[in-house]
Amino acid sequence: MNTHSLFVRLLSVLTCAACVAPGAVAAAPSVVTVDGRPGAWRLVRNGQPYFVCGAGGGASKKLLAKMGGNSFRTWGADRLDADFAEARKYGLTVMAGFWLGHAEHGFDYTDAAALARTEAEVTAAVAKFRDDPALLCWALGNEMEMNNPHRKEMWAFIDRLAEKVKALDPHHPVCTVVAEIPDETLAEFKTLAPHLDFLGINSYGGCPTLGARWRAAGMTRPYLVTEFGARGSWEGPKDANGIPLEQTSTEKGAFFADSYARGIAAEKGKMCLGSYAFTWGWKVEATPTWHGMLLPDLSVLASAQAVQEAWGRVKVRNRCPVLEPLDVAGGLTGRAECRAHDPDGDALTYSWVLLSDTGDYDTIGTGLAMPEGWDGAILEGQGTANVTFRLPGGGVYRLYCYVFDGKGHAACANVPLKGEGATPRRARKPVPMPVAVLSDADAGAARGPWVPSGYMGNTRALKVDERCADRPFAGETCLRVEYTDHIGWAGIFWQDPANDWGEKPGGRNLAQATTLVFRARGERGGEKVDFFVGGLKDKPHGDSAEAKLAVTLKKEWTRYRIPLDGKDLSQIKTGFGFSLASSGDPVVFYLDEIIYTAD
Repeated sequence: MNTHSLFVRLLSVLTCAACVAPGAVAAAPSVVTVDGRPGAWRLVRNGQPYFVCGAGGGASKKLLAKMGGNSFRTWGADRLDADFAEARKYGLTVMAGFWLGHAEHGFDYTDAAALARTEAEVTAAVAKFRDDPALLCWALGNEMEMNNPHRKEMWAFIDRLAEKVKALDPHHPVCTVVAEIPDETLAEFKTLAPHLDFLGINSYGGCPTLGARWRAAGMTRPYLVTEFGARGSWEGPKDANGIPLEQTSTEKGAFFADSYARGIAAEKGKMCLGSYAFTWGWKVEATPTWHGMLLPDLSVLASAQAVQEAWGRVKVRNRCPVLEPLDVAGGLTGRAECRAHDPDGDALTYSWVLLSDTGDYDTIGTGLAMPEGWDGAILEGQGTANVTFRLPGGGVYRLYCYVFDGKGHAACANVPLKGEGATPRRARKPVPMPVAVLSDADAGAARGPWVPSGYMGNTRALKVDERCADRPFAGETCLRVEYTDHIGWAGIFWQDPANDWGEKPGGRNLAQATTLVFRARGERGGEKVDFFVGGLKDKPHGDSAEAKLAVTLKKEWTRYRIPLDGKDLSQIKTGFGFSLASSGDPVVFYLDEIIYTAD
């Protein structure tokens, strides 16, 4: 099978035709409270105890309800209209999240103007959606404490914002979400955020011990597990080359079950209000399979079945295939075996894929582009449990095996492999147009891999809001840039991979593109900004071309284009960028709908 044909099939085939939607939710607004006392907490929704059996992620909510889930979590409010409509349709509730600024993206919790904008956006959304019957609770941000130099100011803002939200909506609890529970975070939650009803906690490898650690820290308010899942790439074992080893889907299923039993179910009616498993769907984070509970065709993996069984609301009637870690031997050319069986005796089919390793285990949350695949790497045995493969050359790769039972269930495993010799070079196929660098509208453009991670110049004065709701050109949000200093300059590269300045493979072949179009506007008009494509030179993996456009922005949205005719676009790692120099006053401008086209 062609390297990418598996993923094309997975992305295009939708299963679950027999799903049946539960009864509709009553039209009256919901009333949710946190009731109890230290050591005996619970959520009560419309007068009935409510333990959250949920998941976070964008895959089918119909399937989530079919498997016994009762809630899902959002990280932002940009599509709450659609989220609530979908929740009502399938009898689910919503933890409605707001994406608050992160220091690593330039947000400053000492900036009064930025806090005022955030407060206005949050309170407007609360006023709009507070009476939706599917609303469960509000979540103010996600992991903003990470690498934040102004943590006390952040907590003060969250607490003040929680107080305002509760004044607007006294019928739904409010929380914030943190990454794990180090001592510093727990101390801050105890003393700096009295208006929060509970704490949302993202915990992976530590989830089985979460309840015990919470109690040992002397916490009196309850917690809700807002993310739990497979052991993270940052916390598990590595191979002899220092490459993180991913659990098989079978191992992940067992890990999910243990996390739920000890860190969640054991604290039901005590300190834990429920949980959201991560991620309900499929995404490339560390690898294409690390966190997904489903494959792109909605084939169910063992992690999804583990939570279905733990929820206990719908019986598991057909189980996922069970497989062991892959057995691999050889060097540049080798053999691999997948030992798998099906608990229900279903016939199994196999598919093998060799991909370049992402090499990126630090970009968490945003997702990565699909790593490069190597057609022809499987020499013999495709479709069976035993194959012969050949690595393309030097570099790090992962060999994946997918196993299907024909009943909508699957299993998968991978093993990292390091090839010796020269790094292979080959001409990449041009990607079809249009391709978006930035777009949340339905413009028919595939999303490219570039991430706004390459900060340059006086970055302390550069503040970026990637989910700005202030008059976007299209869709629900745009990107807002503010430079606060009266001297100096700053800029950003949209990079692939994120945070890479030419040392790693990446980018796309954009040979079919003739122009990059984008929309921009200035806060006051007259702002001078330089925009560009490419420009990363004299690096092992640089850009094959460069193009620039100097602009004096207008106050209203304006369409700009960077011509690309005659450029070598065979490798564009820097999909977009800008730079600006202060003219003595702060600079604020907005970007939206950045798209490569063949027009």
